[in-house]
Parts: sequence; structure tokens; C-alpha cells
Amino acid sequence: MSTTLTSKGQVTIPKQIRDALNLGPDCSVDFAVNREGDVVIHKVGARPSRKPDRFESARGKADIKWRTDDLMALLRGEG
Repeated sequence: MSTTLTSKGQVTIPKQIRDALNLGPDCSVDFAVNREGDVVIHKVGARPSRKPDRFESARGKADIKWRTDDLMALLRGEG
């Protein structure tokens, strides 16, 4: 699927892409270039979800205040 760049730098997003991203009039889109040099388009507010951080749910939940020396001793199996 290809399109032509106008003299103003505009392109028409092909219908298949608009339908796949559920784009309509006045929708905002974001463009990026990935590591391979491909242009990627995202509907604003609908970025693909990243792999969840397995530690995120535990962050800030500890109710024990560890001193660094005590924690290191525990992790090393000392005392």
C-alpha cells in the first residue's frame, strides 16, 4: 500500500490503516521512527501497552524499614 506526498508534505492514510486504528476525522495521531527506520503511527491516547513491570505492583508496599547492612546480611545468609 503506498501513497503520494503532496507539495505541502501531506499524505492520505490508507483506508485499511484508518480502519485498523479506528481513525476518523479530527483524530490525533503520533508518528515515530523505530530502530529499523520504519515509520510507526499510533492513535493518540491508544499507545500499545508495554510488557507490565513485574515489580510495579510491589513498589512502595513494604512496611518494614530495612537498614542496608541488615538487608545485605539477610541476603548473604549471614547471622
